[in-house]
Amino acid sequence: MNKRFRILVVDDEPEVRSVLKEFLTSLGYEIETASDGFEACHKIDLDIDLVLLDLMMPGMDGYEVLRTIRANPLHSELPIVVVTAITGVRERVIALEAGASDFLSKPIEFTELRARVASLLKMKQAFDQVKGHREELAATVANRTALLMRAIDDAVSAERRLQEAQLETIHRLVLATEYRDRDTAGHITRMSHFSAMLARLKGLESSDIKLILQASPMHDIGKISTPNEILLKPGKLDPDEWKVMQQHTIVGAQMLTQSSSKLLQVGETIALHHHERWDGNGYPNGIQGEQIPLHARICSIADVFDALTSVRPYKPAFSNDKSLEIIQRNAGGHFDPELVQIFIENIPEIEAIQNAAREMFALSNPVR
Repeated sequence: MNKRFRILVVDDEPEVRSVLKEFLTSLGYEIETASDGFEACHKIDLDIDLVLLDLMMPGMDGYEVLRTIRANPLHSELPIVVVTAITGVRERVIALEAGASDFLSKPIEFTELRARVASLLKMKQAFDQVKGHREELAATVANRTALLMRAIDDAVSAERRLQEAQLETIHRLVLATEYRDRDTAGHITRMSHFSAMLARLKGLESSDIKLILQASPMHDIGKISTPNEILLKPGKLDPDEWKVMQQHTIVGAQMLTQSSSKLLQVGETIALHHHERWDGNGYPNGIQGEQIPLHARICSIADVFDALTSVRPYKPAFSNDKSLEIIQRNAGGHFDPELVQIFIENIPEIEAIQNAAREMFALSNPVR
């Protein structure tokens, strides 16, 4: 071929990007890669001829990438092949409506990949020749690409720094609550990893697992408004004190409400509902069963289990065996029984999380 076509491979898994890049390079194509949707939407301006796009990616999924690319008239005819393990008709229809040109199923059959790519590139080349687009831009591509690469690097770095700053701000707010009670040191680390473990074992998508890992530490952020004499009371709370304590769910949700961030939206849901009970006897709203959002049901088990195995002002630390027995005894009452069964069937992974948190805490607090 006279002109080397440039293909953009978009996938959050490094192994997939590497395999596709190696195979397509062997066919004579130039390959650009993007590890997430943000990077893909910037690199699409690098004189790309075809996109291989994963659907399930954290932060900005493939559907949003499709809509963003198609919103630019310059890319209305750009071939975009969705490469996904999803086989459902509904998901494919949504992808087509968003602008997908074709589909390839994972695991990828490379003979089919080669044929589909070649066919779509021939169509793209014919379209470009009609418009005279390639002849006009040929002399400026190299310089334009270099300038765009610098701009892309700056833009991608800025967006990633913004996301990191958001996570750091959330982490510091959570720590402000935790530092008021030194007995809960490490609680947010352990319970967030317990929550992510349960989400994974429940079969949630990787983007949801990451969201629950990052959002679950916000579950008790509302306790920043709870008076110390209640929060740190060594004995049982009286009825009036208990009403004040229960307000931390509402306060936490109010602190996180009306955000455009998916992370803060999940954090709001968890903060508000993590003390609801499967039998409807929880707070603040007394909802029950599957009316309770799944993220909150997952965090409820993780939160209570870690509280049981930790020293608190009102109790000593219980053993894992005793704590798991309490969790199991409350399946169908306090907790979602299906999630309880998943949790208690994975004791080695629970212990691995505890050991990792213990080692991390020891490194950050060396004995003097």
